[in-house]
Amino acid sequence: MLILPSRRQVLLGGLGTGAALGLSTGAYGFVIEPRFRLVVTRYNPVLPRWNPALRLRVAVLADFHVCEPFMPLDRIAEIVDATNALAPDLILMLGDYPAGDRVTIRKVPLSDFARVVDVLRAPLGVHAILGNHDWWDDAAVQAGERDVTEAQRVLEARGIPVMENTVLRLEKDGHPFWIAGLGDQEPFVKVGNYQGRDDLPGTLARITDDAPVLLMVHEPDIFLDVPDRVSLTLAGHTHGGQIRLFGYSPVIPSVKGNDFAYGHVVRQGRHMIVSGGFGVSRVPIRIGVPPEIVLLELGRTEGAGHADRTVQDDGRRHG
Repeated sequence: MLILPSRRQVLLGGLGTGAALGLSTGAYGFVIEPRFRLVVTRYNPVLPRWNPALRLRVAVLADFHVCEPFMPLDRIAEIVDATNALAPDLILMLGDYPAGDRVTIRKVPLSDFARVVDVLRAPLGVHAILGNHDWWDDAAVQAGERDVTEAQRVLEARGIPVMENTVLRLEKDGHPFWIAGLGDQEPFVKVGNYQGRDDLPGTLARITDDAPVLLMVHEPDIFLDVPDRVSLTLAGHTHGGQIRLFGYSPVIPSVKGNDFAYGHVVRQGRHMIVSGGFGVSRVPIRIGVPPEIVLLELGRTEGAGHADRTVQDDGRRHG
């Protein structure tokens, strides 16, 4: 005789399945993706004002948010080793080195963080800018007791220059290019001061020839103000929303929302790449946007315009 389950059994079974799925999704989002996954996302864009003879390999690192338990020092060391293994010509760091209180159980001294990233190596150097959390989570600068953040002090003590509205001319195989670093756009928002430290016109005015320009910014919101003199803008800040499903992120800390959430953005012939970064803020979860190293392979003609992602944790490859 066929015995059908009662309505109560069906409901309880459904609730049990839902609870199991919820727990597994929660475990993945809170533990697996933020702590154990790491991908390399490669971009080979065709850029305006770029010298095709200038073949440049650039690793872009954003939003470390060092803290326990979500971004401890051993995790930073894994990222450093993976970056060095890519043999980049140049390494650019886009800010937000400390984590906020919401996701921090135990703070990690920024001096320890700087000691670990000091192992980064590239022939054309490692160069950094600051992000909003480098200002927000520095009580002394928020109180007006000093003007230089702890993040800047510890990085520069390790020989990693922090660029704020400054530029630097570099050469690769005899071909010149510029890197430019913009000051943060919202360093004192938490204390009600909405004036940024960014000076885009003043920064670009320091460029003295027509060589290509890579511009480092933390928040992507300024992109529409960037002139076409700049070949490529590089941004972080959004973490890709931390939760990203089917190309959509519900919560983005950008006035442009999902337009500037993640990836390769093109507007009116101008190009920006927004990194998903490494760490977490607001909530300690990542789903659908794993921590990533961005690798730019500029000047290549084969596969131009194609983005590719390589998973570092298990060797699987995703397009």
